[in-house]
Amino acid sequence: MTIDHEIIDFALPADLEAHEPPEARGRARDGVRLLVGRRATGEVTHHAFRDLPDLLRPGDLLVVNTSATLPAAVRLDRIGVHFSTPVPDADDRLWLVELRRLAGRTTRPYGGGTPGEWIPMPGGATLTLVDRRTERLWRARLSTDVVPYLRRHGVPIRYGYVPRDWPAAAYQTVFAHDRASGGAEMPSAARPFTPELVTRLVSRGVLIAPITLHTGVASPEAHEPPYAERYDVPGPTAALVRHVRAEGGRVIAVGTTAVRALETAAASGRVEASTGWTNHIVTPESGVRAVDGLLTGLHEPRSSHLMMLTAVAGHGLLNAVYRAALDERYLWHEFGDVNLLLP
Repeated sequence: MTIDHEIIDFALPADLEAHEPPEARGRARDGVRLLVGRRATGEVTHHAFRDLPDLLRPGDLLVVNTSATLPAAVRLDRIGVHFSTPVPDADDRLWLVELRRLAGRTTRPYGGGTPGEWIPMPGGATLTLVDRRTERLWRARLSTDVVPYLRRHGVPIRYGYVPRDWPAAAYQTVFAHDRASGGAEMPSAARPFTPELVTRLVSRGVLIAPITLHTGVASPEAHEPPYAERYDVPGPTAALVRHVRAEGGRVIAVGTTAVRALETAAASGRVEASTGWTNHIVTPESGVRAVDGLLTGLHEPRSSHLMMLTAVAGHGLLNAVYRAALDERYLWHEFGDVNLLLP
């Protein structure tokens, strides 16, 4: 394991990958573990996620992503198609997609395909490859509207560390409400929340405000930086962020998606109502203007998300947190344990 001040790189043992939802392991959603790091002191402590209300202060603000998770994977005989995001300023049938080669119970990147190629899809639809936008993503046109099609023929995206399918409900958070649209991947930092835990938070004076960011497909093999994603920071959320910060409270993003949306909306120096597509990438050099803390999952080595975590927590604390997560055998990925980074 190599963890230094420039890059976090380590070998992630397969037995520290969460292979199924905690409910399948005999735990409730809020029964996962919570690793807390405090930047002011460098202290790292261990908790259950349901302890979260006791770790926050009255007047703190949690900003949550309300995006629902689409069943964005469509499987064919030999390949699968992962639908990522609509193409900005195009119609509802032109999307970025990733082609994946089926390999037993999982999929691997597939380098085939040619511009103009037609791919027969289930239900009589056709997917036409238009052009390659990145090494792994194609611009492609489906012969029908994509979101209704996915709701009929798609399944949630999963990768090799999750060996079997789980129902769509396993990939929705308690905050998801935009069922007419959604993202390709679950905003998984919010998965451990339950209605009962939200009630406890609110009763203790912790505020909760929504943003929406529809995520594109992850790049677990290539660790590419994120590309343009649709987001919305409503006016009331922007105003509440400004109020909380003015009153000395802490703005804690629930997930890297909430950080990206808020920092995009803070381009002028303070958070304003904002909507559209964001290309903003949070790095230690750019820093953060809107966010004081972050609740997030544990990210893979060399993941671009680690740049964002470093911007929030600093190199020293993040190194300590990831050493502790490995030493204490926390579980990684969307069904795993959670990390709270506090100022």
